[in-house]
Amino acid sequence: MPLLEVKNISKQYEQDKKVLEEVNFNIESGEFVSIIGPSGAGKSTLLRCLNRLVDISNGKIIFQNVDVMNLSKRDLRKHRTQIGMIFQHYNLVSRLTVIENVLHGRLGYKTNIQGILKRYSETEKEEAFTLLEKLGMMEHVYKRCDQLSGGQKQRVGIARALIQHPQILLCDEPIASLDPNASKVIMDHLQNISRSMNITCIVNLHQVDVAKRYSDRIIGLNGGKIVYDGPAEGLTPDIIHSIYGSEAGDLIME
Repeated sequence: MPLLEVKNISKQYEQDKKVLEEVNFNIESGEFVSIIGPSGAGKSTLLRCLNRLVDISNGKIIFQNVDVMNLSKRDLRKHRTQIGMIFQHYNLVSRLTVIENVLHGRLGYKTNIQGILKRYSETEKEEAFTLLEKLGMMEHVYKRCDQLSGGQKQRVGIARALIQHPQILLCDEPIASLDPNASKVIMDHLQNISRSMNITCIVNLHQVDVAKRYSDRIIGLNGGKIVYDGPAEGLTPDIIHSIYGSEAGDLIME
């Protein structure tokens, strides 16, 4: 049984315009999957549909044999603890410290009162420190997040997602705002997390060369439809052209 099944999903914001159209794929536990495509292809909408930040117009999303669209508000909150989200612009609370932001990843397990009072167990605090150490962030633990570089902020975002104990990490353009060195650090961490912790990673990327280097599998979107779904080594110049059209020439590096 796949970990995640996406069955004929469509998303329509306007009556005559589909952002996603009849998208189908299955994801296995531990896979590292990159989703590529031009701006407006539907990549971000697709990721947000998977944890119901956006509701689909048609189709089904099955996670661990449960139809995500039929979840109650309470069950949806529980579902989201299993799916960590990493954002292009980090979504951190700038005035709070690194450790406080990481512990926010546990809020899905708390009552409202526990969350407001910031009642975290010693075990949760120890795990937050351990994750930050693995991500090379120990010297920044008590810094406010507005004092960090972009790459450091993204590592805080990764730690915050991991402390949820997710089975999937959804990463929406996690390196789009970063320089090449910081980008490599983030992608190396994500690949290591996927392999060492058996966590499925689904990563939206603009950079075709990065997708080919890190992914087990690549899904190419164009106009809300899948035009490629296969291994990284199968991403030929012709396929890149079918995904990106006139933009493809600048992206074909090999």
